[in-house]
Amino acid sequence: MIEFSAADIAALTGGHLSQGASRNPTLTVTSAATDSREVLPGGLFIAKPGEVTDGHDYAVQAFAAGAVLALAERPVSGADGSDLPAVIVPDAVLAMGVLAAESVRRLRASGPLTVVGITGSAGKTTTKDLLAGLLDAEGPTVAPTGSYNGEVGVPLTVFRADYGTRYLIIEMGATKAGNITYLADMVQPDIGVVLGVGSAHVGEFGGVEAIARAKGELFAALGPGATAVINADDERVLAMRSRTSARRVYFTSSGDFEAADGDILAAAGSTTTPEGHPAFDLVLPDGTSHPVVSPLLGLHHTANLLAAASVGWALGVPGERIASALRTQAAKSRWRMELTERADGVTVINDAYNANPESMRAALRTLAELGAGRRRTWAVLGEMLELGESSIEEHDLLGRVVVRLNISKLVVVGGDNVRALFNGALLEGSWGDEIQQVPDAEAAEALLRAELRPGDIVLFKSSNGAGLRFLGDRIALLPDAAGSPDPVPPHPIQPPAASPDGTAPRRSPQP
Repeated sequence: MIEFSAADIAALTGGHLSQGASRNPTLTVTSAATDSREVLPGGLFIAKPGEVTDGHDYAVQAFAAGAVLALAERPVSGADGSDLPAVIVPDAVLAMGVLAAESVRRLRASGPLTVVGITGSAGKTTTKDLLAGLLDAEGPTVAPTGSYNGEVGVPLTVFRADYGTRYLIIEMGATKAGNITYLADMVQPDIGVVLGVGSAHVGEFGGVEAIARAKGELFAALGPGATAVINADDERVLAMRSRTSARRVYFTSSGDFEAADGDILAAAGSTTTPEGHPAFDLVLPDGTSHPVVSPLLGLHHTANLLAAASVGWALGVPGERIASALRTQAAKSRWRMELTERADGVTVINDAYNANPESMRAALRTLAELGAGRRRTWAVLGEMLELGESSIEEHDLLGRVVVRLNISKLVVVGGDNVRALFNGALLEGSWGDEIQQVPDAEAAEALLRAELRPGDIVLFKSSNGAGLRFLGDRIALLPDAAGSPDPVPPHPIQPPAASPDGTAPRRSPQP
């Protein structure tokens, strides 16, 4: 984080200094955190209200950890009742956004900085991770932690940048119209990427077309000197090109897409290896072709790989370096098609960080492909949240997809909210013990412990709030038949995104 003094912060945010801060208005901070456990010495503690608890209640812990200033909505006191140094503002989250915008302005003024904004209904985090790996070889790069993509997460990402940062990658989520505009105004992207339009949050937006309009806010925010990276395989994204005068770079897995108004990157011969890894020839606008076999899991990641490649191309990265990066970038964020081979011969795919109808179907297709020749395929599925009036229909359709893909066993986790998923499979022709509904993760775990056998492959998939990602972790770490623990999955198990003290970002991440 670049330095800000207490007086600077007050002037920028329209806040005022507490008594503790007014005694030393030149006091500077060099980092920022909303979680009292993540505060660094000399840092700013942002005491924002949380959904469960209030960050103001943890100011003592934050200052004990090294905070020297708080950004708060009311005065905060030390253990002895003394007034702690703070800038008092009406809304701490909006103040974070103001500081983030000023940070970007100062970083641009000090030297070259390229800001890349990424949005879409699915694939944002994977694309962000791919792009971070690609650009890090080109210059110092800052990218979000996990899925920090909202009005809290984006400023926290910006605050990690300093005057040496060359590339700043921003993931942008939205739950209503105007969210993307707010974030884009904050960071002023030089490159905007829209991956696709799906039905995530359709209940809040009121329809897929409204989602498309919201995602298109990113292109509308780009200036004439910026670049729009456009998924040409998604008709709704393709239609967004009319909303920008920016340079256009298209990506497609179709060999017949043509456009006279921009460069095109294509995936020729897109397929998956027997192990389920995306494979294709990356065809660049200069006519060169580079073979890519990605460590990621599932054909649906081809679009994410192409999006990252398109940003690299727009920035002038040589084609072979782009392809080399794509060949080596595995998943970095947890619970995204995370594969664990247990020592007893059971394979676990944990893709339960989030879910919508499109990502559910993609994960199930991958399960079916990888399950060919296996003893049994298991789909352990929970609720897809925020689908609004279409929830029953979408869950019913999902159950039918499971049967059509010939998945051996479906375990539906939850109550009435997922009954349509069970019924859809039943009506499509599933019968007997091929399909079971259990009330919660604990019941699902008991079932899986009793019935999983060597040669089985099991997928866990649900929206974040259903919590199946933690069930997937527990099943992945079960001991083998000899009683010795299996290898740990590729990433360490982490607690839920919401911190127990209530001060972790509450309004982000957002799908």
